[in-house]
Amino acid sequence: EISSLSKNDILVLRLDLTDRSSHEAATNSVLKHFGVIDVLVNNGGRSQRSLFVDTNLDVYNAIIELNYLGTISLTKYVLNHMIQRKRGKIVTVSSVMGIMGAPLATGYCASKHALQGFFNSLRTELTDYPEISVIQICPGPVQSQIIQNVFTENLAKSLENSGDQSHKMPTERCARLTLVSVANDVQEAWISDHPYLAVCYLWQYAPTWAWWLMNRMGKRRIQNFKSGIDADASYSR
Repeated sequence: EISSLSKNDILVLRLDLTDRSSHEAATNSVLKHFGVIDVLVNNGGRSQRSLFVDTNLDVYNAIIELNYLGTISLTKYVLNHMIQRKRGKIVTVSSVMGIMGAPLATGYCASKHALQGFFNSLRTELTDYPEISVIQICPGPVQSQIIQNVFTENLAKSLENSGDQSHKMPTERCARLTLVSVANDVQEAWISDHPYLAVCYLWQYAPTWAWWLMNRMGKRRIQNFKSGIDADASYSR
């Protein structure tokens, strides 16, 4: 299939979410090129694989700076434009970890819970702009490079074993379900296979059972991690 897009229909800009001073200029560059911004997809972030007791506090600072503050900084500049137009979509890729808690990801979960709270609150501030949608996408495990780039117990250390990803949702399916959610203005979409999806429902509607189950599953997750086995694999069987 031949694309109908021309060279002027595509603009690629380098962007560092942690360099918040550059976000206004980046937004203005897009507006100068296209004239409007219809959709913002916040999809930048890093996960974590480390126990809290072993992790330096500067790792937590880095996680919040990237996953949370960088995201809301870019959102702020784009939202100003959308308010002027009185329309647009703000889509943020959060995580099922923004709904539940899990071992080895205390900082990551905290950053995703922060995004959930922020955008749920922002939505209530935009009731005068019904054509501006605030959409949160919460994927479970998806085949990607995220595990190879996780934060560990210190900023200089990388994860030694990224593990097998065959049990995770294919990237194409996650992307398709995300697009369906955005097209239909779904305010919050949980995009996951079981058992993660079932745990989301437990966490939402029966939290006492969810805490009990996560303690049992989490213990195996930590044991696998210490043994050099993919921590996510403990939830896939």
